[in-house]
Amino acid sequence: MTQRQTASNPPFGRPLFDKPSARALRRVGVVDVGSNSVRLVVFDGAARSPAYFFNEKIMCALGAGMSETGHLNPEGRKRALNALKRFKVLAERMDTGPLTIVATAAVRQAKDGQAFCDEVMAQTGQKIWVIDGQEEARLSAQGVLLGWPGSYGLVCDIGGSSMELAEIKGGKVGRRVTSELGPLKTRDIKGGKRERIKYIKRVVSDLHEYMGDQNDRLFLVGGSWRAIARIDMERLGYPLHVLHEYRMNAKAVRETAKFIAAHDPDELRQRCGVSASRMALVPNAIEVLKEVVRKFRPRDIAISSYGIREGMLYEQMPQRLKDRDPLIEACRYAEHKDARVPGFGKVVYTFIQPLVKNWRPERRRLIKAACLLHDVSWRAHPDYRAEVCFDNATRANLGGLKHSERVFLALALMYRYSSKHDNARFAPLLELIDAKARHEAEILGKAMRFAAMLWLEKDAEPGEMRWYPKKKILELRLSNAAKDLFGEVAQSRFDSLAKTLEADTKIIA
Repeated sequence: MTQRQTASNPPFGRPLFDKPSARALRRVGVVDVGSNSVRLVVFDGAARSPAYFFNEKIMCALGAGMSETGHLNPEGRKRALNALKRFKVLAERMDTGPLTIVATAAVRQAKDGQAFCDEVMAQTGQKIWVIDGQEEARLSAQGVLLGWPGSYGLVCDIGGSSMELAEIKGGKVGRRVTSELGPLKTRDIKGGKRERIKYIKRVVSDLHEYMGDQNDRLFLVGGSWRAIARIDMERLGYPLHVLHEYRMNAKAVRETAKFIAAHDPDELRQRCGVSASRMALVPNAIEVLKEVVRKFRPRDIAISSYGIREGMLYEQMPQRLKDRDPLIEACRYAEHKDARVPGFGKVVYTFIQPLVKNWRPERRRLIKAACLLHDVSWRAHPDYRAEVCFDNATRANLGGLKHSERVFLALALMYRYSSKHDNARFAPLLELIDAKARHEAEILGKAMRFAAMLWLEKDAEPGEMRWYPKKKILELRLSNAAKDLFGEVAQSRFDSLAKTLEADTKIIA
């Protein structure tokens, strides 16, 4: 009997990206007017894991010098106004509808913050929403939830002038607090490093007293944290330069602080691809991070590329879209757009189930993702499809995916298009997963490679495979519709799968 998913328990649920509420998110433009930068992001947000249709940042340093003057940096103010004029024109040409523009610590604290907002309205017709620290913390936490639904932990968002903390539990935002621990603020503290460290410790102690113990994951949001993560990667020679989901621990933070202190800032920023303006803030930011980690003692630390801008998109999503797995929804959307037969991924998933049904539960979503993506790279040159698949999976903008899971997915998709891998370029990345994971990725990839030979229309029945692991027998029962599809190449791919399983084969046609 062919293994099926029941109507009440389909393997992928029902697509939402064609619903009117999702189509309304196809072009969403948001602007974050921060203390250090002004950034426009236009999302293609119809899927649960949004694509970045456009992304531009201008380093304006609006908050520079505010500790002394109480006013926005005059040069930064001019640059920010010009950036917002440009962003308005871009948004009109990309048909985003009205931009959602929020301003954070610098504008809300500056004596001339309201005058700046009035000037922007007069010259561009665009309203700036000045949000308080509590709201900034909430939106940043929602951005993290966009990538990690159902997460537990502490979100720490650092900007130029402030640092916000927000508690997340079971996909909900809890307590929130703001502080003046942004590096533009701490570097202006009088008395040198000694007084600065005393101030940081005092403020972090107050934050800890309010927030309480936070021993789950610490999610780091903000450009200064991402710069520190890049430096940590450089220190370790880490092979996968994807910041989202990069993991650190308390020891790594301490060692990276020493690494930063021991190197010339200009030479280090060039090695790590960090801008000069951002690198100037890193020594102050790492002082704050060391104390946050020391005081809150998180279980581990994860870098989030998602923050306040993604939180503004998340705010606009219908709840049924928020509840979806961002990885699976992104892969479904990719199949819908790019596969030759959208929907055939579900057939492949059902067909290969006997081989993977006893794998660890956390593998289930990676198997689904691989089946949905197994045919989206068909336009690539045949000689390079395997490499393209590997590169896409390891570097794509996908939420809810650890680095080790990226490599597993990439390796499975590479085996989908090639029965072996001998590209030395990928060797360092494969060290991020163990031998068992590499073997499972090979099984999954070769199973998809074989299943693709039984290419039928959407929802067709190719037959079924039966796997007897104790007897080491792989049995194939072909449906009547698939018998004539089982030619020499299909036989070769089936044999290759059996060899990886160290199994004998049995074919019933």
